[in-house]
Amino acid sequence: MAHKEETIGKFAELIARAALMAAGWSGVSKPETEEPYDILAAEPITGAIKRIQVKTIRDRRDSRGCLTVSGRKNTGQAYTKSDTDYFIGVLIEDNETKAYMFECRNITDYWMPRKNEGARAWHELKLNLDRGFLAALENEAEAV
Repeated sequence: MAHKEETIGKFAELIARAALMAAGWSGVSKPETEEPYDILAAEPITGAIKRIQVKTIRDRRDSRGCLTVSGRKNTGQAYTKSDTDYFIGVLIEDNETKAYMFECRNITDYWMPRKNEGARAWHELKLNLDRGFLAALENEAEAV
C-alpha cells in the first residue's frame, strides 16, 4: 500500500493536470524520466511548452495567516527557472480542493500574496470543465 504522503502527492499531480486541461492547456503530460518538473504542457494561445512543478499547499492560515508552498527540491535548494517555469500549488482540504498557478521566482518559499500583488500573483485554476470557454480559446488560437 502506498504511503499517505505519496498518495497525497500523486492526487495533487492528477488535480493539477486536470486543472490545466480545464484552463485550455494542451499536451498535458508527465515526463517518463526523473526531471525537476512534474508536468509538461502547452500554453492555450501561444502553444509554448512550459515545465510545471506540482506542490501540495501548506495551510498556515491559523498560525501565519496565509497559504504557503515550498519551492525546495529534495536537496533543499530552490527550484530555478532552468528547472521549472511554473508551480501549481494544490490545496487539499476535507471539503474542497483548489489549485493555484504561479511563476517560479527562484526562491525557497512562496506565500500566497494579497490580491494579485504583481509577479507574486497566484492564479486559481478552476477544476470545472467549461466547454464554451475551451471553444472560445480554440477560435482565438486559430486566429493567431
